[in-house]
Amino acid sequence: MLNLPSLPQLTSTITTPHSLLLKLPLHMKASMIEVMPKLLRPSLRLLPYKAQKAVLLPALSSVFREALDDGDFDFLQGKWLKISIIDLALTWWLSFDKDKLIMASSQDNISEDVSFSATGDDLLLIAGRKQDPDTLFFQRRLKIEGDTELGLEVKNLIDAIDIEQLPSTAHSLVDYCANFLQTTHDELSNN
Repeated sequence: MLNLPSLPQLTSTITTPHSLLLKLPLHMKASMIEVMPKLLRPSLRLLPYKAQKAVLLPALSSVFREALDDGDFDFLQGKWLKISIIDLALTWWLSFDKDKLIMASSQDNISEDVSFSATGDDLLLIAGRKQDPDTLFFQRRLKIEGDTELGLEVKNLIDAIDIEQLPSTAHSLVDYCANFLQTTHDELSNN
C-alpha cells in the first residue's frame, strides 16, 4: 500500500511566491521597493491615456459604487481633482458629471481645483488600509493643495474606500503589496 502524506501535510510543504518574498533578506526587499518605480515608470509613461482611462475609471467606479449611488461625489460636480503619483510620473484629472466619474488628460489643459500627490507606495498603503491619509499628510508624504474644503471632502472619500469592492484578484494584489510594503518599512525602521 502506498503511503501518501495527508493534504494538510502536503500543502504545508509547498512554498508559495508570497512566502518566498517574505523570506528574502531585508536588504533585498528594500532594494525591490526602491527599484520597482524605476522599472515601472518608463512602461507606464508609454501607456496611452485611453488605456489608463479604460482601467482607472471602471476600477474607481467599482470601489466607489456605493458613494456614487448615494450622491457622495456631487461636491465634485464642475470641479477637478488632480492626482499625481510622483515616483511613477503619472497624473490624472478626475471630476463628476451626470452621475459618473469622468477623466481628463493633460492635453485637455484642465485647471484643477485641488490636487493630491504622493508616491505610489504611499497611495498603495492608503488603498491597502496600512496607512491613513491624515498620517501621511502630517508626515508630508501626501500633499493636498488648492481648495481646502474640496480637499477635505476628497480625503473623506479616500478614508471610505472599500477595496473589497474590487474584483478578488485586484483586491488580493493590493492587499498583498500593501502588506509587503508595510512589513518591509516596519522591519527597516526597527533596524
